[in-house]
Amino acid sequence: MEFEKILETIQMIKDQNLDVRTITMGISLLDCVDSDSNKACQKIYTKITTKAKDLVKVTEQIEMEYGIPIINKRITVTPISLVAADSEAKDYIKYAKTLDRAAQDLGVDFIGGFSALVQKGMTKADERLIASLPEVLTQTKLVCGSVNVGSSKSGINMDAVRQMGEVITKAAKIDYRANTKLVVFCNAVEDNPFMAGGFHGVSEPDVVLNVGVSGPGVVKVALEKVKGRPLDEVAETIKKTAFKVTRMGQLVGTIASERLNVPFGIVDLSLAPTPAVGDSVAQILEEIGVEQVGAYGTTAALALLNDAVKKGGIMACSHVGGLSGAFIPVSEDAGMIAAVKEKTLSLAKLEAMTAVCSVGLDMIAVPGDIPATTVSGMIADEAAIGMINNKTTAVRILPVPGKKVGEEVEFGGLLGYAPLMDYVRADSRKLIERGGSIPAPIHSFKN
Repeated sequence: MEFEKILETIQMIKDQNLDVRTITMGISLLDCVDSDSNKACQKIYTKITTKAKDLVKVTEQIEMEYGIPIINKRITVTPISLVAADSEAKDYIKYAKTLDRAAQDLGVDFIGGFSALVQKGMTKADERLIASLPEVLTQTKLVCGSVNVGSSKSGINMDAVRQMGEVITKAAKIDYRANTKLVVFCNAVEDNPFMAGGFHGVSEPDVVLNVGVSGPGVVKVALEKVKGRPLDEVAETIKKTAFKVTRMGQLVGTIASERLNVPFGIVDLSLAPTPAVGDSVAQILEEIGVEQVGAYGTTAALALLNDAVKKGGIMACSHVGGLSGAFIPVSEDAGMIAAVKEKTLSLAKLEAMTAVCSVGLDMIAVPGDIPATTVSGMIADEAAIGMINNKTTAVRILPVPGKKVGEEVEFGGLLGYAPLMDYVRADSRKLIERGGSIPAPIHSFKN
């Protein structure tokens, strides 16, 4: 029986694109605070490069010994708006370049945490960080940023929503790829190992190791064996598959944490697709029964998938966290790209799907002439879905100057490519310019 399981895992890795998508080391920078920004940056560089000095080496050793692909090695840090708040710096570009230098010197793929948590209001530090974002995203290579503009407990900070629409459109004019490294959240989680939205939460340990596992291809192959069967049987098959994948993630995380002498945090079982054929969440939904993503029934199929993944993961590991479910990034999913090209998948349908999946409007390319207030309207809608449903939602929208609806744009690597999608041209300006906040829903008062 054990031999059969070993063979099954080998086949998953070899033929079904099973991998550990990321090992992410979270590092607290709260002890690097200094009123002198130069001293603070030196402390930050020293701490990151000391704590994570063996991250890449150990990860590569585990890959070689166990034959399990580990695609990304990443770092998350405490939101920089908190770390830089005591400094005299007028902008935080210096901090971002320090993070970028540390990440490049260590050989990791990304570093996340150029972030601000502004769901209820903004400090001067938050304002400085947000104002710095266009330059940071375009002047650094590996730094990822995120801003949490709402929560189920606090409501939605519409002043921050307005500013983030302006940040996104400004950054796009400098470099259309810049916004691939920026996520705007509602209900952001503190232990997310996935980029671009990862940061090290203030309630996390000084250093911790989180693992993100992905296996859309494995789930699709498993579902091919239950064609035509009832949906409860489909859900059971997904649960069992998610259980196996999570076990692999827990094994890798446990070994890595022991070798690095760092506490093991969580396994995030998020079905994160890639542009490769056979590694698509969209194709799972089509295997469940919709002819193409975007057809009626797509949201129901996605709800089944997301729930079954979470149930299987929780049974496999006591420390499941992060986002754990199904991601639906357009540019990173061959099935999503095909559906956009065929015009079966629209922004409106994607928004509906975000009510039942792990995150939100993700890696969606739109024409560069989109108004900042329209981008803010998209952010507000996603934040409202997250706030009301007590779930994490996010926006990673990518305006592309000089391109028209239907034209394609390349982002490279795992970020893939995307056909530009159309958006509703009616104006959101009057709503966004009101500012203020959308109050928390009544169900937030649970105590």
